[in-house]
Amino acid sequence: MSTVRAASPAGAGRVAGSVATAREAGLLVENARLRVQVEALDERLRLREDHRRALLHILQDQHQSNLKLENARKAMIHIMDDLRKTTEEITRREQELRDKQEQLVQAGKLATLGELTTGVAHELNNPLNNIGLFLGNVIDLVELGREDKGHVLADLNAAVQQVHKASEIISHLRTFGRLAPVGYEDVAVNEVVLRALSLISEQLRLREISVELDLSPANPVVTGSPIQLEQVFMNILANARDALQDAPLKVLRIRSGIKDDRLEMAISDSGPGIPPGLERRIFDPFFTTKDVGHGTGLGLSIAYGIIKDHQGTIEAISPPGGGATFVIQIPLARS
Repeated sequence: MSTVRAASPAGAGRVAGSVATAREAGLLVENARLRVQVEALDERLRLREDHRRALLHILQDQHQSNLKLENARKAMIHIMDDLRKTTEEITRREQELRDKQEQLVQAGKLATLGELTTGVAHELNNPLNNIGLFLGNVIDLVELGREDKGHVLADLNAAVQQVHKASEIISHLRTFGRLAPVGYEDVAVNEVVLRALSLISEQLRLREISVELDLSPANPVVTGSPIQLEQVFMNILANARDALQDAPLKVLRIRSGIKDDRLEMAISDSGPGIPPGLERRIFDPFFTTKDVGHGTGLGLSIAYGIIKDHQGTIEAISPPGGGATFVIQIPLARS
């Protein structure tokens, strides 16, 4: 029969201590593990908070950017509206300027026609006198009972020719003086300057001014307004007429040619010339070297504007004691 020994109190104590120690160690390990997890969780929470704050800043910056973009858009709308209004205003002012320029050109033409009244009246008087003469011859032949059919027909044909001449003068004056829209076309410049010369020729004759023509046989053609170009030549010829009023030698020279694919027209006079330093000022509006009451100061200014509109140039050359020369250059018409 076996015998059972009871555990001693000392042994039981050692066992209980070991168990307690192991449990404490386990608790310490678990506590340490939990502490690590808590620290890791705190770190994650801190990072998440940092991310949240960063995202909040980003959203705030984006909101500010959106506000700035909206303000910029509104500002751009205002700028575009102001630009549109400015463009409309510029267009309106340009149209007003064109209208004023056309009115100024028309006023210049009418002023020129007014100056030509005496000469034109004389030009019309000649064919009218001739018509009266030829018709008087026919009446005399009829009254005398002479049936010289050939003579009668010759006088009547001559009278008809004089009627045509008077009609051409009147038609030319109406064309030159009318207010018409500016249209560009191919223009033979020699013919234009000859038409201008025909309007003023009687005044030149009455002042005993001789005219020397040296027009290019190539008959240069430019693209432009024939009426406006005629006005340019009329204004320059009228200036030359006035300059030669008291000159001892009264000669007016007109030359045309082609230079570097451009028409070159030179109109010279043997007058006293242009005072030094005024070669450019004479093209200013209302500037004149004539006495008060003579001239408007618009003729050369209008001529300058017309030539500029034709992509050309006009300059005045006046060497000491050598009269004055106006040189006009305009691009030739393209073939």
